[in-house]
Amino acid sequence: MAHAHHKIDSHTVDFKVPPVVLELGQRFVDAGHELSLVGGPVRDLFLGRTSPDLDFTTDATPDQTVALVKKWADNFWEIGRAFGTIGMRKAGFQIEITTYRAEAYDPDSRKPVVAFGSSLTDDLLRRDFTINAMALKLPSMELVDPFGGVRDLHASVLATPGAPEASFSDDPLRMMRAARFAAQLGVSVHDDVRDAMTGMADRIKIISAERVRDELVKLVCGARPRRGIDLLVDTGLAEHVLPEVSALRLESDEHHRHKDVYQHSLQVLEQAADLETDADGPVPGPDFVLRFAALMHDVGKPATRRFEPGGAVSFRHHDMVGAKFTSKRMKALRFDNDTTKAVARLVELHMRFYGYGDAGWSDSAVRRYVTDAGPLLERLHRLTRSDVTTRNQRKAERLAFAYDDLESRIAALREQESLDAVRPDLDGARIMALLDLKPGPVVGRAYKFLLNERMEHGPLPAGEAETRLLRWWAEQPESAPAGPGAEASPAVVEPSPVEESK
Repeated sequence: MAHAHHKIDSHTVDFKVPPVVLELGQRFVDAGHELSLVGGPVRDLFLGRTSPDLDFTTDATPDQTVALVKKWADNFWEIGRAFGTIGMRKAGFQIEITTYRAEAYDPDSRKPVVAFGSSLTDDLLRRDFTINAMALKLPSMELVDPFGGVRDLHASVLATPGAPEASFSDDPLRMMRAARFAAQLGVSVHDDVRDAMTGMADRIKIISAERVRDELVKLVCGARPRRGIDLLVDTGLAEHVLPEVSALRLESDEHHRHKDVYQHSLQVLEQAADLETDADGPVPGPDFVLRFAALMHDVGKPATRRFEPGGAVSFRHHDMVGAKFTSKRMKALRFDNDTTKAVARLVELHMRFYGYGDAGWSDSAVRRYVTDAGPLLERLHRLTRSDVTTRNQRKAERLAFAYDDLESRIAALREQESLDAVRPDLDGARIMALLDLKPGPVVGRAYKFLLNERMEHGPLPAGEAETRLLRWWAEQPESAPAGPGAEASPAVVEPSPVEESK
């Protein structure tokens, strides 16, 4: 293939590189070395985007690179030295300079085998996709594009510099990256790339869960996540990465026999992303927790599908089952506990609103909805609204109106009381003092009773809360275990007139 070398100027592409790039390039050339801006930053220049992370490649060894930058950079680090990479910061930019290399995976190992090279073209050949295999030689600004990256960028297609099988053998994670770029950039994948992904899908199993997770997060947070998920499912990669999502294709939605749950879930994902807010709003986008919950919200349906008499289909408790499946999958992908719990909780709660019929809910039920959602309430609002994909306009409007009503009820109650952290009207110390208890399970039961009273009746004056607690305590069985060391009998109440007369 003929090598493409072009001098970039204002007539070719309308972009400017930061001065720090040219300064660094001159420094290397003056020392007798080559330096090129490479990969994502070059691609982004063509897309009109600038990146705070700048990647360079050079014929200089890591030792030579350190000698050239240690006095120039604001600070530098050698954590990637074994892979030929020296990192640094300069003028607010994060910079990585990597020695030309050829990198391959042992077919049965997760660890790359690194070999340094001496040719820029050979270095570009081993990169993942043609749109990332372009370089700008510095400081001359000569574009080196031996594999048609500009052409593929204009065609909005993802292709590999060499045979895709060779690229994916070098690093099977590149198959996930293909799906991620489909989601981030809206590109389609070349047929031979799709075929290689399909044929080699099971090779993703040698990649660590953490690396797969990081690509999945970027995919889900991309501008077109539906494209990325579709590619994972169509090629069979999802069978190894997100099998619960692949399984959704087999199911028919109970309301729309013509549309499977898989397509519904992708639509809910898109609709949820559309409801994200700007940075000042309650759910700034892209929000992974909301989006992933939208994708996973119905994964409990395959396991709970039942055919009822009369031809109806039910998915009882698919919300609870789906929450468990979601939590298990996220743990396998090494997500942190907070993110896992948040997504699983949204999946668990996504059906709760459907109990809000024409009659609405009691204040108590509204309080429980808010309390159960906790800090996830704004995301739950968006997930629930997104979970309407019916083509029946009247039904969609009725559901939207009902949810508007629920949100206005929440707002009205919030004005009356603080719903964000509903607590009993008496704290644990007051409960123990009133009932003459020491810490233990009985205090927890009393606390739970008061919390229930708070849910049902709203805030109570302290005197009324104490009266109700004492009344509840008097009704407890004589054998109720007291707290450790508690000497009071269960009936620590004022004696009744009958008792006084004895």
